[in-house]
Amino acid sequence: MAAQATLHCLTGCAIGEVVGMAIGTALAWHNAPTMILAIVLAFVFGYSLTMRGVLRAGLDVRSALRVALAADTVSITIMELADNATIVVFPGAMDATLSDVLFWLSLALSFVVAFLVTTPVNKWMIGRGKGHAVVHQYH
Repeated sequence: MAAQATLHCLTGCAIGEVVGMAIGTALAWHNAPTMILAIVLAFVFGYSLTMRGVLRAGLDVRSALRVALAADTVSITIMELADNATIVVFPGAMDATLSDVLFWLSLALSFVVAFLVTTPVNKWMIGRGKGHAVVHQYH
């Protein structure tokens, strides 16, 4: 269950990261604003994917947001720390452009690292009835 929860969370984070990095890189933004945009969008997309399912279960928007925040905040935070740290330490990744294989390779590696780091955290949280465990009653 932890791996599935992490993969679900990673999907939203990855969408936000890719969109944010692509926008910032395409607009030739400096690294810091590009990374900030990617992180913000990772949270937005991560929460949105959780909210989509919870809203379908009949919760109102405010309640669905509360569930998404409780379910995903720790997971997304750790995931973002892990994947952005990977990109920062990957030689040349911060200066790669959208047309560089290095851009996509470092981004893919960062997602693998984020998954590996976040899965045990999600397992621990689910085991204590926290994190993604709060969403399962709505599926």
